[in-house]
Amino acid sequence: MLSPVWNVPNILTMVRVAFVPVFVVLLWQYTTVTRVVACAVFLVAAYTDRLDGQIARRRGLVTNFGKIADPIADKLLVGSAIILLSMLGDMPWWATITIIVRELGVTVLRFFMVRRAVMAASNGGKLKTVLQIIFISIMVFPWAGLFGGPFGGWIQTLGFVIMLVAVAVTVLTGLDYVRSAIRIARGPTAQRPDEPH
Repeated sequence: MLSPVWNVPNILTMVRVAFVPVFVVLLWQYTTVTRVVACAVFLVAAYTDRLDGQIARRRGLVTNFGKIADPIADKLLVGSAIILLSMLGDMPWWATITIIVRELGVTVLRFFMVRRAVMAASNGGKLKTVLQIIFISIMVFPWAGLFGGPFGGWIQTLGFVIMLVAVAVTVLTGLDYVRSAIRIARGPTAQRPDEPH
């Protein structure tokens, strides 16, 4: 039996959505101070994703609303971050477009599949999310402004490398999601798998 919609995990998901415009305004200011604060806001928002999942599983507060709203909140947070980073020249547009196309595609598939199965996050989907959070945090934080020199440049290079890995994992998990959706569409209606996010 599913728990009521307005429980602690779902409220945390809505809080994550509320953090998105705050993050956007801070990052758009493009100063050292606002980028530090924007990075902190992004990390707190990202942490609510882990926290709401832990609470939901531990206390049996899983709802169909949460299974759908949680990944949408994640996509809003990550999507706004990578679009702004590309607009500010800190992230290549090809990487941003690749991630957004994958996420939009998965979201559309998720809604098409919702009557047959609510598809939750797999380990691959969780790895994708972690990698995205890491490289976005590195790119948002003003390393050059605070440290400069070789150290700042080295950290920024590391962020770019992690971004490349994240894009690859994002694409692969997206393809896996399509495969799983096809398998579910051909299978029993009552199926409730644990699939990519």
